[in-house]
Amino acid sequence: MLKKTYPYYLANQPQTSKSMMDVYDKYSGKVATRVAVPDDSVTEKAIKAAVKAAGPMKDFRPWARQAVLQHCAKRFEERHDELAMALCIEAGKPIKDSAGEVTRLIETFRIAAEEAVRINGETLNLELASRLDGYHGYTKRVPLGPVSFITPFNFPLNLVAHKVAPAIAAGCPFVLKPSEKTPIGALIIGEILAETDLPKGAFSVLTLDGKHATPLVEDPRLKLLSFTGGQIGWDLKARAGHKKVTLELGGNAACIIDGDQQPHLDRVIERLIFGAFYQSGQSCISVQRIYAHASLYDELKKRLVAAVKKLKAGDPKKKDVFLGPMIDEAAAERLEGWINEARKAGGKILCGGKRKGNMLEATLMENVPNDAKVNTMEVFGPFALLVPFKRMDDAIAMVNDSDYGLQAGIFTDSLAHAMRAWNELEQGGVVVNDVPSFRVDNMPYGGVKLSGIGREGVRYAIEDMSEIRLMVMREF
Repeated sequence: MLKKTYPYYLANQPQTSKSMMDVYDKYSGKVATRVAVPDDSVTEKAIKAAVKAAGPMKDFRPWARQAVLQHCAKRFEERHDELAMALCIEAGKPIKDSAGEVTRLIETFRIAAEEAVRINGETLNLELASRLDGYHGYTKRVPLGPVSFITPFNFPLNLVAHKVAPAIAAGCPFVLKPSEKTPIGALIIGEILAETDLPKGAFSVLTLDGKHATPLVEDPRLKLLSFTGGQIGWDLKARAGHKKVTLELGGNAACIIDGDQQPHLDRVIERLIFGAFYQSGQSCISVQRIYAHASLYDELKKRLVAAVKKLKAGDPKKKDVFLGPMIDEAAAERLEGWINEARKAGGKILCGGKRKGNMLEATLMENVPNDAKVNTMEVFGPFALLVPFKRMDDAIAMVNDSDYGLQAGIFTDSLAHAMRAWNELEQGGVVVNDVPSFRVDNMPYGGVKLSGIGREGVRYAIEDMSEIRLMVMREF
């Protein structure tokens, strides 16, 4: 169960406040707990503390950073069930999926612990001409300095981990603003960080709303902004000044089912169900567009619809529930409206489409117009559409006909088709023989076009949070 109240964290220390914010159980709609809310002066204090901690964090040795990250991973493991239930309550994520996210949280911190002691430089050959005889070059990576993070509601543990763990490994103090809809996971991470020997001011976790997070975007003392969320990220980038900015802004992920997949349809359908409806489709790489070869389209459709109808929806705390609520009723109403718009424009609902509160049925459609919102925008809910194709050229063109480009998937036995997808799909990543929803926490993850800039994944985030320092030496 959750505690009655949770503090925010300022310069490594828990803080209470007269101002409190309710956090709701997303299934019952009842208040689950309350969190302390900082006043306007606290953000300035947090930034000052992070600036002051930049030197001590730089001097905090790699083995010591590793020890902090290892301690966190151990404590997360010890508090696994508590973290999973907190996630289930505050995000409405089914308990099995919540437990899986806790496992990924632990893995991300363990990966960062390994990387903390292998942030290496290189030796450069500068003797490129006779005039350069005796010159040698060497590089090392040094921490960028104080950084800021803004995270969304859908992975309140692991998306926080993908920012916090690399920052510690790189030696960067940070100020974190978790989603006000799901702050508890980040606050428990803060509680565990407070147990460590991190220098004073190394971290602050502030339960701010968007209006009061402006300094985290605009303050020039912060050297990097890492934002995961919606298209507002481009506005944040425009306001961020000279600091580095990394953005992960979602997508409308597509998956191609090649004509040679008839023998593998059981596996394909199993993975499509997972990719489209896992945690009610509230994932940036949720399967939204399914392009199936015409030779197997009808059978795939029939079997996929039957499988979707068997999904159990309800209270996410029950172990047999696959489909829980969306984050709030407004999100469910939005997607319900998009589905109805597509239906009125000629789209056919194969199953689902009905809503009760923030519970929206798992929905499949076909014959959806190209310009329908459910085709062109990120649905971020339990929805997928099906489209047949005859030629791989057509499938690739349809995947690329999107303003987004985060990840795509292709099921194929053809090496040629797999290589074509990798070469021609305008995506940050292509997953072969699995859904685009696949992610491992050490791989480079990020997109192109409206899906953002930069790459997450522990090592790649560490590179963003550090800078190369060059030394040139001449022999005498």
